[in-house]
Amino acid sequence: MGRTLITGGAGYIGIELVDELLQAGREVTVLDRLLHGQTDRADELRERGVTVVEGDIRDTVARGHALHGAEAVVHLAAIVGDPACARDPQLAQEVNVDASFALAAEAADAGVEHFVMASTCSNYGRMADPTTPIDETGVLAPVSLYAEQKVAIEQHLLGLDPAPFAVTCLRFATVYGVAPRMRFDLTVNEFTRDLWADRELEVFGEQFWRPYVHVRDAARGIAAVLGAPREQVAGEVFNIGDTRENYRKLDLVEEIRKQTDKGNVSYVQRTEDPRDYKVAFEKVHATLGYEVTRTVPEGIAELLRALDEGFFPDAFEPRYRNTP
Repeated sequence: MGRTLITGGAGYIGIELVDELLQAGREVTVLDRLLHGQTDRADELRERGVTVVEGDIRDTVARGHALHGAEAVVHLAAIVGDPACARDPQLAQEVNVDASFALAAEAADAGVEHFVMASTCSNYGRMADPTTPIDETGVLAPVSLYAEQKVAIEQHLLGLDPAPFAVTCLRFATVYGVAPRMRFDLTVNEFTRDLWADRELEVFGEQFWRPYVHVRDAARGIAAVLGAPREQVAGEVFNIGDTRENYRKLDLVEEIRKQTDKGNVSYVQRTEDPRDYKVAFEKVHATLGYEVTRTVPEGIAELLRALDEGFFPDAFEPRYRNTP
């Protein structure tokens, strides 16, 4: 197997993906800025034989070093999520769009054969009928800068003619679960942590639907695409998750309440986040045989165990968030 470059490979999904690929016998290069204090994680990756390039995805030199010898690229590096992008739109443009376009062009010049782009189910935005799951052919209706940028990158990559490499775009459900580079600014993780800590949890948009996928299953989805015959995945878009794992925020709270009675919940009427979408994931199952191995209730139990066992001495530390 050829070498795979993972941009953002020391991040939440990235470290899990590195583990999946190493177990599959692949050589791996990681390009990561280590913005969230993952120096120890980077050292651990090096000990496992991973080539770690510490650098910014916007840096041409760093990208060049990281692309050396790469047969495939998994592009995870980004300013991730609506709040982080809204906080600094110019930075989001430079990192998410400009650097992605530059990376793709340089990957083509470097002879990369497969380019896997991490996108998001947020691209579906607010559906006219959120009770019917939407598949990859559905209308994209992004309602945030982050999703708008992901749609633009997808369209750019899939529109390359002639295509210099096989392109696959993966629209991930909202990710959750315990991971080496932990994030507690994701819905399931945040709700579970706050109630475990016996805090007041304010929930808005409790009736809106979202799909969810465990961080390890997100990594497994990428690995499945990389391991598939190119003709099956070239020029394709896959939703990564499971149709049964669509929940309203109200449902998430009820699932957490089944496992802990700590904390208090209040529901607040706010309209800042109008996303409301239920997503179908049959295509990735039918094409690649992909299935998730964990459910949201199991992820909640995993989070509660990790918190109880002191895995995160201070789960409210800023390093567990993508925004201050």
